[in-house]
Amino acid sequence: MGYNGPMRAALWSERLHRAWQREPAPAWAGLLSVAALGYGILLRLRAGLYRLGVLRTRRLPCRVISVGNLTLGGTGKTPMVELLARELQAAGAPVVVLSRGYRRARTAEIQAVSDGQRLLLGPEEAGDEPSLLAARLPGVPVVVGAHRYRAGAWALERFRPAVLLLDDGFRHRTLAKDVEVLLVSAQAPWGRGGLFPRGSLREPARAAGRADLLVITHAEAPDPAIERVRAELRRWNPTAPCALARLEPEGILEVATGRRLPLAALDGRRLLAFAGIAAPDSFRATLRAAGLPVLDLLAFPDHHPYAPDDLRALAAQARALGAEGPITTEKDAVRLPRGSGLPVWALRVRLALGEGAGAWRDALRARLGLPR
Repeated sequence: MGYNGPMRAALWSERLHRAWQREPAPAWAGLLSVAALGYGILLRLRAGLYRLGVLRTRRLPCRVISVGNLTLGGTGKTPMVELLARELQAAGAPVVVLSRGYRRARTAEIQAVSDGQRLLLGPEEAGDEPSLLAARLPGVPVVVGAHRYRAGAWALERFRPAVLLLDDGFRHRTLAKDVEVLLVSAQAPWGRGGLFPRGSLREPARAAGRADLLVITHAEAPDPAIERVRAELRRWNPTAPCALARLEPEGILEVATGRRLPLAALDGRRLLAFAGIAAPDSFRATLRAAGLPVLDLLAFPDHHPYAPDDLRALAAQARALGAEGPITTEKDAVRLPRGSGLPVWALRVRLALGEGAGAWRDALRARLGLPR
């Protein structure tokens, strides 16, 4: 069927992204390899400037945990930040989440998305991931700011946390960190191999040696690939505790009303899935694991800003397939325009640690000085 202009552009953008993920033609591969070489030189230059003290890393008077990855998205950083925030809350350690606020409509350098009691910014001003974290973490302030040290100092002055929790902070060095948590996906541990833009690595795989704690995500089922990923991580980091993690379905969110429903509410429904995330195929796998097989999945670009035309086209596609409605991720749900009249469901999930979790948590508490 035909799509409207905005949706057609979004889908073409996603197709281009998928084409980039495939092995390029030799001529393009050469150009991308040269660009990746330049990027690698810049990474080494930056690391050298920090070692020489030309660029400074500064410390704040509180504990700092960073959650990050080596590839361009798709490893589950946001659910990991939520898991850590909840565990710190349960341990009696007041925590503030710091996020860059990717693609937010910035009206100030540093802003509070939530003060722990109230949502203060919407997804346009906050960014989709900080907005989702603020909604899912009552009692935890969420702050956005690109410069991690300045944002941390701002949050410390206003909220007095014992711990600052950095979302996507592995590469950032302006703020000294006590714990580096590195996530690697079992499905695509090194993305499309090589440094960006030839591949999808933000840093070489050897950067895993900086991590204090390792997590292999998307480890939903026993798979020989998990052991291969663990062996590769051990090559670069033989000592950091490593845990496996998987996404567990929690229930359904009725987006228009905010009602939370059990998974059983969609039993037997014919669904059309859509997602604007870095790894849309992982969403299909999560839906299948939740007992919600879908007729089709439409992949939009990561962080896609949905417009009313997108929802009208989704409704038309659902009707053409005989689907009873669209289902998406919670991260996508915060970017949907309100008042569209289209019934959309979102799958609510949480990250759960599996094998290796005990030693992993013990090491985390020891590094933070928390009782076990």
